[in-house]
Amino acid sequence: NPMVVSGGETAARKRLVQFIARSGTGYGENRNRMDLAGTSQLSADLKFGTLSAKTVWWEVSRSGMPTADKDSFTNELVWRDFNYSTLWDHPEILRRPFKPTWANFPWRWDPERWRAWMTGTTGYPVVDAAARQLLQSGFVHNRARMISASFLTKHLQIDFRRGEAHYLRWLTDGDWAQNTMGWQWAAGCGADAQPWFRIFNPITQGKKFDPDGSYVRRWVPELASLETRYIHSPWEAPPEALAWAGVKLGENYPNPIVDHPTARKAFLDTARTYLNAETATSEADTFGASAEGSAGVSRATSQPA
Repeated sequence: NPMVVSGGETAARKRLVQFIARSGTGYGENRNRMDLAGTSQLSADLKFGTLSAKTVWWEVSRSGMPTADKDSFTNELVWRDFNYSTLWDHPEILRRPFKPTWANFPWRWDPERWRAWMTGTTGYPVVDAAARQLLQSGFVHNRARMISASFLTKHLQIDFRRGEAHYLRWLTDGDWAQNTMGWQWAAGCGADAQPWFRIFNPITQGKKFDPDGSYVRRWVPELASLETRYIHSPWEAPPEALAWAGVKLGENYPNPIVDHPTARKAFLDTARTYLNAETATSEADTFGASAEGSAGVSRATSQPA
């Protein structure tokens, strides 16, 4: 598969040199852009040991990258080691949530919605792009991983462990510690997790981190000709715009399997009831609306990108 990165130490070192020269400057800002080659693509090399974290740290530290970008990148390496340390201290997180209060959370099981999420047919373009990138290339952009994980656990209320297992099966950089910690972060039940009431809006996330729709157009080609203003919410496009782009909703591209506001409210209601989060309710109401669609804390669902 030409989309899968080549293995071996020689290829790994070449990627490292190219990253520092090409994408190192601006990494702190561009790493979240799904439409740009702004990440290192070293996660599989770190996973298989064709590059050590120490080597990457040293080469980046002595490079000409701006200090802020160096700090942003090396911070991801620190998080990587934190995930390993956490798994060492708490091996049980491979089977259950890091936060004991989430042990019996009432996750739902819907085979049709699960299948739509896996195959990239949810009707939410950025979520679908992430699903297809995974299946076709064995890799998913870090920001897309977070959006995808949030959608599965919050919009669909499907157990994070299902998504975790699916990613581990297909990722070339799949790693037990990074994968489980990232998925639990997204679900809100992990160590240093994002607040459970923060739910990524796939539309606003797409507009912010794939502003021209290039990421979606690449992985969801049936939407390639759609105007940029509708690329992340094709159901909002007028009939003439859909016709011009050759998009037939419900035929060659699905309608959304859930309504974002409705799904968001359903998860919050479920979580509040289960967690008995009386003290968090006022905070969630205040913070949740402003946080919706925000960048959030940038954590990976597998390895530092």
